[in-house]
Amino acid sequence: MTKPGHRIHTVDVFAEKPLAGNQLAVVLDAEDIPSDVMQRIAKEMNISETAFVLPPADTAYAARVRIFTPASELQFAGHPTVGTAWVLATEGLVPGGALEFVLEEGVGPVKVRGVKGPDGLSFWMTHPELTCGAVERRRAQAAGAIGLVEADLVPDVPVQVASTGNPFLFFALRDAGAVDEATLDLELLSEVLKGTDAFGAFIFAAVGGNRLYSRMFSLDIPEDPATGSGSGPLGAFAVRHGLVPQASNVAIVNEQGTKMGRQSFIHIELTYAASNEIPSRIDVGGSVRPVVTGTISY
Repeated sequence: MTKPGHRIHTVDVFAEKPLAGNQLAVVLDAEDIPSDVMQRIAKEMNISETAFVLPPADTAYAARVRIFTPASELQFAGHPTVGTAWVLATEGLVPGGALEFVLEEGVGPVKVRGVKGPDGLSFWMTHPELTCGAVERRRAQAAGAIGLVEADLVPDVPVQVASTGNPFLFFALRDAGAVDEATLDLELLSEVLKGTDAFGAFIFAAVGGNRLYSRMFSLDIPEDPATGSGSGPLGAFAVRHGLVPQASNVAIVNEQGTKMGRQSFIHIELTYAASNEIPSRIDVGGSVRPVVTGTISY
């Protein structure tokens, strides 16, 4: 028997033109959808993530959000947070019409804020605290997992895990050409990631003017066009290793997804206290564009 339809919106997150950025499906009023059905819906949508909006456990939060890839549930993800916040705000589903509110996710409360501009409403999220993890000492093997050689890596910058909720293994490459030349070897990447808790490989190059050019490969999603949860630690990693100059406030633009035809621009803002390598605050934001609105039944 088919259940009554639930409202669903698909949007492109971190997109500055139509049909770009990272696709997201947002299912509203999802409190009656069982977890296994959420997973099946995410598989049906067959895009990097599908978000389900439920009532919050605490009235201090605007909503509870559960996030699924086609294969598994995530405790935190960037573009679903930004895209879901945009849908809630534009649909009038935030109490009092506030543009600053808190979403409840698997990692805990995540602060978001909307900013009105000439191109419409963009959204920002504040990341959880940054942590730095394991360093991959097998640099040649790590480079081979993305189809490159050790000489493509920036000398003296470690291949290292960093996280603000979703851990990634970061690779600093010599230039944007090396980023585009990279090819994923799932078997080798699985071997490199074994022993770390990294979700995927985030490869990037500093291209001048506080701009980064990047791609992200993972075992669940071979390539992601825009990774908000990884862009926060990416910016902090680039500053820590001198690829972007440090200041009390650092603004970075990360271009991702261009190689796969889904150009995305993720804006990163970092705040530093004096003589501290770890930012005291990390914010990531960007534009959201609506694509499809309808109902989904199961």
